[in-house]
Amino acid sequence: MFTGIVEEMGRVRGVSVGDDGGCEMTVEASIVLDDVKLGDSIAVNGTCLTVTAFDAAAFTVGLSPETLRRTSLGEVSTGSQVNLERSLQPSSRMGGHFVQGHVDGTGTIVSMEPEGNSLWIKVRASPDLLKYIVPKGYIAVDGTSLTVVDVIDEESSFTFMLVGFTQQKVVIPGKAVGNRVNLEVDILGKYVERMLQGYAVPAARS
Repeated sequence: MFTGIVEEMGRVRGVSVGDDGGCEMTVEASIVLDDVKLGDSIAVNGTCLTVTAFDAAAFTVGLSPETLRRTSLGEVSTGSQVNLERSLQPSSRMGGHFVQGHVDGTGTIVSMEPEGNSLWIKVRASPDLLKYIVPKGYIAVDGTSLTVVDVIDEESSFTFMLVGFTQQKVVIPGKAVGNRVNLEVDILGKYVERMLQGYAVPAARS
């Protein structure tokens, strides 16, 4: 479990492709390496990944074929910056919202418009994801906990704003129109939908 409050931006040192269709990624970092252990979970651009190796300056994680299909991590390369966050501890402050690190899919940036020192961003998402996105609700974009400003159903898109401070702390402003971002919708919407659907009762046999 994570909060969506990015602790630092790391730099991809290298990516190697495995025979199984997955790959390994090594990320240079500092803050998230504090008390790191093998098997720990670190969110990389919002994707919960397991540490398989580390040294004083970097850590390595494995990316399965399913992770590469579901997220935008297959597009990162040596030198790419990524958002990093360690998993939540019982004593941690809950500064964002409940983020599982289970990316639901990707969206595409369709516009980036400055307003003062803030930045408006519009992202196009699939209808399957958009139905869980509501104005003033939470969403994790590349692992960053953000408040949705508006949902434009006819454009299958939503908007959010990054203030100047946040722009300096996350990777989203460094992306461009047409780039993909990882999206994780608020889990509460899924639970509500499931409860409203109810459960099918098997027909009695005659």
